[in-house]
Amino acid sequence: MSNILATRPAIKAASGTGPRGRRSPSDKFAPYLFVSPFLILFAVFGVWPILHSLILAFYHTNGPKSQVFAGFDNFKFLFADPDFHTAVWNTLVFAFWSVVLQIPFALGLAILLNQRWLRGRTFLRLAFFSPNLLGQVFVGVLFSVLLAPQYGLVNKGLHALIGLPLDTKWLANPALVMPALILTSLWLYVGFNMIYFLAALQAVDKELYEAAMIDGAGPWRQFLAVTLPSIRPVAVFVLVTTTIGSFQLFELPYIMLNNSAGPDNAGLTVVMYLYNNGFVTGNLGYASAVGWTLAIGVLLISLAQMRMTGAWKAEAK
Repeated sequence: MSNILATRPAIKAASGTGPRGRRSPSDKFAPYLFVSPFLILFAVFGVWPILHSLILAFYHTNGPKSQVFAGFDNFKFLFADPDFHTAVWNTLVFAFWSVVLQIPFALGLAILLNQRWLRGRTFLRLAFFSPNLLGQVFVGVLFSVLLAPQYGLVNKGLHALIGLPLDTKWLANPALVMPALILTSLWLYVGFNMIYFLAALQAVDKELYEAAMIDGAGPWRQFLAVTLPSIRPVAVFVLVTTTIGSFQLFELPYIMLNNSAGPDNAGLTVVMYLYNNGFVTGNLGYASAVGWTLAIGVLLISLAQMRMTGAWKAEAK
């Protein structure tokens, strides 16, 4: 007992508390000292560029040094520019078909590769995920060759299946540019989203399937009553991230269309429009206005998706 009482002052001294249990000033500021490197770097390379781009959106610029205050002129010109309308339409079409096609394909692939009877599941999972390891630039170059007229594998395969002419120019025909981009995006991202669904499927309680089978539910009824509700949070996550990623489309059309927007601006996206104005013509203020308009638009669409899917209600419960 006497030894325990003798060690109490030493413990208080080590913990840095005073005689009345108050913390010393060094203890109060120690946590802030430890996180200060991150806060400083985040403020310099994260917060300040964002605030500066917001300020820059209200200036006419000619390069990084020449700036003239313009108020809302950049935004007025933006909403009146036909090229911006084209870029928004192309981006919306790409985002719509990416979501509509990618999510069902990824989910179906995950269900198939989650079956115990399927041999080589591990290899197939790696094979379908591996395109995402290549990056958009490499995939863009690869599909530029695959979609080439005459000798491209896509034209040869479709010619053998449905008689598509071998000289079909996917990247030179305005009507075929967007299907080519969507096809490339599918090859690149279906396997990536499959991983999320696969992890969610493996976390579904097997007893729920057993109970459904006892109640006489078939495979389709089990999918609707057990699988979909169980993987719903992951499905919402994939939906929102796929939408956000689709609105950030830039590298694929830029590489596949030889650093251009393609014929009749068929491959012009909002981010490519931003890049052309900011880094080709040097109007950084106008490019900042485009960036903030895109960010606000993506935020509103994401919030609408979360509300429509009931993600907030599920989180509140």
